[in-house]
Amino acid sequence: MKIPGPLIKGKFIERPNRFLTRVELNGKIVDSHLPDPGRLRELLIVGAELYLRPVPIESERKTRYTTVMVKHNGTLISLMSALPNSFVQESLQHHQLPLLEGYRLEKAEVSLARQRLDFLLKDANQKPFYLEVKSVTLVEDGIAQFPDAVTERGTRHVKALENMVCTGQSAGVLFVCQRPDAQKFRPMHERDPKFAAALKSAMASGVKVWCITTKITLDEMIFQQEIPVYFND
Repeated sequence: MKIPGPLIKGKFIERPNRFLTRVELNGKIVDSHLPDPGRLRELLIVGAELYLRPVPIESERKTRYTTVMVKHNGTLISLMSALPNSFVQESLQHHQLPLLEGYRLEKAEVSLARQRLDFLLKDANQKPFYLEVKSVTLVEDGIAQFPDAVTERGTRHVKALENMVCTGQSAGVLFVCQRPDAQKFRPMHERDPKFAAALKSAMASGVKVWCITTKITLDEMIFQQEIPVYFND
């Protein structure tokens, strides 16, 4: 999937709040919107190389830039938490995700059981399949982990999917690692034990759980591989 540009290289200075980065850009300090509210402490290190997208001139938005990527240990990592949804939607439309081969995209953003889920798919027999997508940026020792901050919303989504499966429907969670350097995935029990427990219960009940890695360049996001999911709590 193409990533809109142009992107401008800057240097991370500080993070005043969850949604704002202060960046040195061409010798000046600018404020840039951060679309990922996660902790990101292992990525947003003083002096880290960031890539920013200028806001269109006609926009009335206060911050004139969006922080799109960070380079960490030579690897580009997306900081756009909504990018995986766009990536999965485009990949489904073009049949580019092997693990979802045989499913057809029916609708995005589906309201069900007081929850808003990301996608409604249908299989070859026209049976509905509900899919939730989660963005992953934390990788340690080759292990992708989610969440890096407590996510009550994520826990509600997983429980809703489990309830659906227990009533005879089909559902799954797809974790999209926005970097290529992970070999396996696990829920981060230490950071959010409620989410980890909910995911483990959902998987045991029949909710499909997948994780894929992607390669990020300044121009595009590319599917790399599916990696195994495990629990070690």
